[in-house]
Amino acid sequence: MVTKKPRVAIVGAGIAGLAAAHRLHTTNPDLFDLCVIEAGDRIGGRIHTSEFAGERIEMGATWIHGTRGCPIYDIAEKINALDHLRPYESMDGLPTDPITVAEGGAVVDFSILKPISDLYTSLMDTVESGALPAGAGPGVGSFLRRALETFRASRQAPDLSLGGDWTVEAMEDAVFAMKENVFRVHTSADDLDDMDLASETEYREFPGEHISIAKGYSRVIEHLAAEFPPGTIQLGRKVRLVEWCSDGGGASPAPKEGPVRLVLDDRSVVSADHVILTVSLGVLKASLEEEDANSKGWLGFNPGLPSFKRDAIERLGFGVVDKLFMELASGEEGEFPYMEMAFHPGGHVAKIPWWMRRSPSIWPIYGGSRVLLTWFVGKEAAEMERMTEDDIISGLHATLEGFGAHTRVVKRVTRSTWGSDPLFMGSYSYVAVGSSGHDLDLIAEPLPRGGAHDGTAAAPPLQLLFAGEATHRTYYSTTRGAYFSGIREANRLIEAYLNVDVN
Repeated sequence: MVTKKPRVAIVGAGIAGLAAAHRLHTTNPDLFDLCVIEAGDRIGGRIHTSEFAGERIEMGATWIHGTRGCPIYDIAEKINALDHLRPYESMDGLPTDPITVAEGGAVVDFSILKPISDLYTSLMDTVESGALPAGAGPGVGSFLRRALETFRASRQAPDLSLGGDWTVEAMEDAVFAMKENVFRVHTSADDLDDMDLASETEYREFPGEHISIAKGYSRVIEHLAAEFPPGTIQLGRKVRLVEWCSDGGGASPAPKEGPVRLVLDDRSVVSADHVILTVSLGVLKASLEEEDANSKGWLGFNPGLPSFKRDAIERLGFGVVDKLFMELASGEEGEFPYMEMAFHPGGHVAKIPWWMRRSPSIWPIYGGSRVLLTWFVGKEAAEMERMTEDDIISGLHATLEGFGAHTRVVKRVTRSTWGSDPLFMGSYSYVAVGSSGHDLDLIAEPLPRGGAHDGTAAAPPLQLLFAGEATHRTYYSTTRGAYFSGIREANRLIEAYLNVDVN
């Protein structure tokens, strides 16, 4: 008699879903009947290597944050993706010689730049170490701003004019805000006051360099997918409804089917014994709006998710971070520098649009490239996504002119649109005020609670497993966190069926 293999359906072909599938398949290709269901027309999720103006660029994930012990680096090295075959985005690593320019075009004096930069660095070191002063918090933003006020009070220096609309205090504000805006890019938080100060101590990075991948981040994705049998990954199949048995037991939704049914956009059904959901936190947040989810084609659950998981999803933060690439017209101006932008707090020195005023920098994707990059977060990112290309170029020209680069001409642009993409609804998660790292654990918890791998155990059968960057307590918001989460959920099933500890 042939034993039916347990069916595992993985929703999402990003790095979390593909890591889970790769782990399940390579551990024992005969153990599970495996499929990966992807709503989009490509694999990779928020990893998407592309081309623009003859350059290789990353529309999503770009950096390997630390090389020693990082699985993404290990894979990239194994498949020779780190070789420099052609120029690529961030091939120079993190810039070490930026020019900080104030709105109006003047380079910020080192006597102002260094003390504020040193103050900000020391404050972030304090946040990461957890050595917070009594009464600090709860938001990161208020902690940083109070520290700036204390710094000024201790100095007791006069607020001297620097000429035009600039004073020393205004310039300090502008430099400090520029540093904060870099942190907004790192975290996806529109307002740093919404970020939980205490929880920042749990976030971790690997030691070593911060590098990008010469042949493109998508090579890592392609490697994970390469070993699957044909047909394992199914593109263009959007899950509309997840039907599961909340009591864990009882009959399956239909005879001879698994306890979980995935209803797709075309009304076809995929039945499974276990489903690993790797959708973004933005998609999970939208699923909580049950009426809107049904009418707008978002993901839904029947029965709905239990309150402990709904509450955790609701509490955690999930923001939008977008990249805007621009190609400069050829000219005689020479190389564009790595330019940090210090905007005037009053916002009236130059005719720069509001949606540009919290972008921390404009810089070439590598030294000598005529393709420049700038970043947007939150409300500014949402506005940039809505705009026409002509309006974006007009705003860029106003910004370049406002920072003394009036001779530079932008020919064309390309941008990411993670916030308005219904398959993601944002970029990555952060721990918001009112939430904690425990909420990341709650989102990761399988359903039903206390579930086992099959119906032979006293506990109800395990049905829904959750992976993705927003389910990893220390590496949330990163590809490594997403990767580890996929491995974690695959191991959960492997351990249950093989009765071995694979950690």
